[in-house]
Amino acid sequence: MAEGTGKRPFWMHQAVEYLLGGALVATGLQSPTPIVPAAVGGLIMLHAAITRGPLSAFRWVGRRTHRVIDIGIIAIEVLAALQVWISIEAGARIIMVGVAVVHTFVWWQSSYTTKVKSPKVAPTLVEGDRSADMGRTAGRAVGNGVNAVKRAAEKRRS
Repeated sequence: MAEGTGKRPFWMHQAVEYLLGGALVATGLQSPTPIVPAAVGGLIMLHAAITRGPLSAFRWVGRRTHRVIDIGIIAIEVLAALQVWISIEAGARIIMVGVAVVHTFVWWQSSYTTKVKSPKVAPTLVEGDRSADMGRTAGRAVGNGVNAVKRAAEKRRS
């Protein structure tokens, strides 16, 4: 879960969108009237793919924008299921409404915040620190050994 918010991380939101879109595309492929469920499913998957996040493909849209567009996508899902102009099988309509309900719940329970990367801090070597002294000594020993081998090789060549 996202830290302190009680909401699900964004990667989970994207994964669910891919699953919902895939389910609608599969529903369209099984239906005698495939165009509407398949198109809406493709739209959902495209929306997940273009948003900056762990599972995105293109990273064109920010998470805040994604959150606002999600409301429009959910509205499209409902309108596409309830419209009467294009013939859709009854089972596909029910699945589309179910997908809209699940998508609404996921939207409501998702965290859209991005993790802030903490700056890398170089470790400070303190004189008298036993582990730092041992590491320094080991590094010098290896360096001296490598240099001795190089000098010996140069003497042989000349």
